[in-house]
Amino acid sequence: MRPAVVLLSGGLDSYTAGAIAKSEGFPLYALTVDYGQRHLREIESARLVARALDVARHLELAVDLRAIGGSALTTDEAVPRDRDLAAPGIPSTYVPARNTIMLSLALGWAEVVGSTDIVIGVNALDYSGYPDCRPEFIAAFEHLATLATARGVHGERFRIHAPLQMMTKADIIRRGMTLGLDYSITHSCYDPGPQGPCGRCDSCVLRAAGFAEAGVPDPALPT
Repeated sequence: MRPAVVLLSGGLDSYTAGAIAKSEGFPLYALTVDYGQRHLREIESARLVARALDVARHLELAVDLRAIGGSALTTDEAVPRDRDLAAPGIPSTYVPARNTIMLSLALGWAEVVGSTDIVIGVNALDYSGYPDCRPEFIAAFEHLATLATARGVHGERFRIHAPLQMMTKADIIRRGMTLGLDYSITHSCYDPGPQGPCGRCDSCVLRAAGFAEAGVPDPALPT
């Protein structure tokens, strides 16, 4: 099989999405982007995840989005804690056009390594309401990828694999466990401190709820 390029953040979602692609027979090329995020700790986890997935290559790119700003993850704005996840609106942790940028970088690399398959761990059920996690966005980018590339012009079709999109966080965790994944190496917190995850940002809350619903302890937390 041709390889697949997987966007690897170091979180449990991208780890699981990559593992699913690997289980389907894809050799993996992993792309991690340092975009100036305050939770830079996730880059270290991405390296561990890349090794666990035995990827053919792990590419780290620096694309500093702090100059653009507009997000609590790339500025000094406080990360929301204890937020009502059912509240309307898009939270300040949304990074403008992040998934568009990430997928574009993955698309460029995919052309170079001879791939027409890109894997991303977005989720549209247990998530913070980011517009670039929705199925409509993924479908639109898949169409764009075929229009905007030399491979597309020559009749090849790109596929954006988002295997977790309609799964709950608990279902994602259960799927990962069937694949034998070690979630202790992952990192999800938006605003970690010296003692580890804050436990109160959207990402921490969603992760904790997922493990609780799955009925298993989070191995990344101290016992």
